[in-house]
Amino acid sequence: MPTQRLPELPDTVLRLIEKVSGRVVDVKTINAGLNSTIAARVHTLDRTLFVKGLPLDHPRVWTQQREAQIAPCVRSVAPQLLWHIEEEGWSLLGFEYVEGGHADFTPDSPDVPAVMASMIRLTDVPPPAALELKDMPHRLRAYVDDPADLAWFAGSSLLHTEWNPHNLLVSDGNALLVDWGWASTGAAWIDPALWLLWLIAHGHTPAQAENAAAAHPAWRSAPRAGLDALARVQHRLWNSIAAESTDDWAKPMQHAAHTWATHRGKDPLN
Repeated sequence: MPTQRLPELPDTVLRLIEKVSGRVVDVKTINAGLNSTIAARVHTLDRTLFVKGLPLDHPRVWTQQREAQIAPCVRSVAPQLLWHIEEEGWSLLGFEYVEGGHADFTPDSPDVPAVMASMIRLTDVPPPAALELKDMPHRLRAYVDDPADLAWFAGSSLLHTEWNPHNLLVSDGNALLVDWGWASTGAAWIDPALWLLWLIAHGHTPAQAENAAAAHPAWRSAPRAGLDALARVQHRLWNSIAAESTDDWAKPMQHAAHTWATHRGKDPLN
């Protein structure tokens, strides 16, 4: 379920921000995205921050902690994390503010190659040794008929996995990845495969989306059987999400997953 966004920052949160960044002179809440109780552009006397936060008793507060842990490793493809606070009932992350917009995934958008360029740069980032990330076989285990299919998804690459365009900020032709709460390890071809579903949902044909994904070096070695297995898994997964979610992107993603599974030559399963 979406997390209710607060329309303004509580006094406690303002006090915590000022504790680490100095006096706050202006705050503008940001409406995009639904996973944070707090999301705001915060102006202090000498800089602008993006602040996101959840109450410490929120069931998804672990995503805040995961982002704080992984941030030092992904500076080449993500906004810089300046601080992480867990005090007075709040988990808060303060990032450098990036002036830009969310990615446009429609066909012929110049953002598509920019996103791919960042995805390729991510392949040079090793998973943090001190951080235990979930692996893709574990995450997808509930959506396979044959457990042997999970072996296709195993690997040691650091994956972002959440390619919603709201998780990409495009500034001066460069795409930065945000919201790392679901970072995982797995086969390197999984990220471009998950991304292509979002391309289909935004107007690409399956062939066009796969052609865009093929710009990723790992796609060249992606096993056909593994891609087919992932297409089946994603169709089941998005059926499950769409059955429970009221988010406006759930149904288009369910349709995109169905479309890709059909394109892969498989009968999608209900």
